[in-house]
Amino acid sequence: MVCVDVAGRGTSDWLPAPLYGFPQFLSDLNALLAHLRVREVDWVGTSMGGLLGMLLAAQRNSPVRRLVMNDVGAFLPTPALQTIGRNLLGPTSFPTLAAIDAHLKRTHKEWGRIPPEQWRALVRHGSRKTGNEYRLHYDPAIARLVQPMPLSPGIFFWDAWQKVTCPTLLLRGETSHVFPRTVADTMLLRHDNARLEEIPGCGHAPSLMLPGHVDLVAEFLDAPAASATKRAAITRRKRVENG
Repeated sequence: MVCVDVAGRGTSDWLPAPLYGFPQFLSDLNALLAHLRVREVDWVGTSMGGLLGMLLAAQRNSPVRRLVMNDVGAFLPTPALQTIGRNLLGPTSFPTLAAIDAHLKRTHKEWGRIPPEQWRALVRHGSRKTGNEYRLHYDPAIARLVQPMPLSPGIFFWDAWQKVTCPTLLLRGETSHVFPRTVADTMLLRHDNARLEEIPGCGHAPSLMLPGHVDLVAEFLDAPAASATKRAAITRRKRVENG
């Protein structure tokens, strides 16, 4: 299993703000896959990670065998982008780890229930200590990614979605405004190998930290190819129990 810190996040280097964008991230990911010498991968991505997986899967001779897109779709409405941008543009520093905890609880309030031990891990890995202060574990300049063009209704990825052919699991938080139900339904109409699962009790984005969430993703990734294709064609929806 490989967990990627894209440029500007985690322990990866920070870049000049104009370089943050999908072309840079895709170039880095393709270089990483070449370095790892893997020909086939299953991709699980939340929000921007889901978009990157979709863009990888849309490439010619894509290495993506199966794709899980967690609460993100082929169109992101402007109001949702503005909310994400506000959450990303947090304070540059925090006096204590408790302050980081409070900030993350506010910006992740739509994630739904998160077990205490998982929450502590989120706070620990989502922050870094600099001197006597703490800061978020990403470059605030990365927020430029979610800035739509003036007067635009949002950001469109329909061209990429049309090129995705691998089995795809679309996960949607029940109250998500980032991944509207209308967008999800339209994606299903354009892809015979996709299915939608709606997760109750959360918005953007399901944490994927609860047993029911993990089991759903694992079952999709582990299913025989023929079975996955057959079930995807039905595009059935089931509600996943939190817990």
